Amino acid sequence: MVPANSPGCRLWVRIFMNPFVHKVSRKSVIRGNARLDLAPWKMFSLGKKAVIEDFCCVNNMVGDVYIEEDVHVGLSNTIIGPVTIGANTIMAQNIVLSGLNHGYADPDIPIKNQKETTAPIVIEADCWIGANAVVVAGVTVGKHSIVAAGSVVTKNVPPYSIVGGNPARILKQYNPNSKQWEKFVG
Repeated sequence: MVPANSPGCRLWVRIFMNPFVHKVSRKSVIRGNARLDLAPWKMFSLGKKAVIEDFCCVNNMVGDVYIEEDVHVGLSNTIIGPVTIGANTIMAQNIVLSGLNHGYADPDIPIKNQKETTAPIVIEADCWIGANAVVVAGVTVGKHSIVAAGSVVTKNVPPYSIVGGNPARILKQYNPNSKQWEKFVG
């Protein structure tokens, strides 16, 4: 067995990916410089026509990662499970989706030695996540929503919404009656 802190561990994971747990469509693309830190005891699924670009890191050590069909994960993104990314979603570069948090309650114990917590991130179908955005643990981004570049999403985003800022707030919502994106007044 290869030690966990060895760079050879990633090669071992890539070579011995568990086909009974990790489902990667033959019509999907994982670029050669993408880093897959995949535990054989957690789920990783990549749908048809999905693309993971170079310099991305996908980690399912603490939670399952599901990337549905026709999703584009741009350059240098970090995805730490538990995360689900819905079909037809596009993600720009340098995005962080992390379902993991470190405990810090006891100041007498180093943070790195305290209990970690996880909460699932769900990006529903047909979303657009802008460059350098961060989505924190426990957040759901609703269907056909847009997260503006540089945003930090700390709360759920309703479907058909545009959010931006730090922390992200609703900027616009789609009105099905007028068939227009309207400025959010709330």
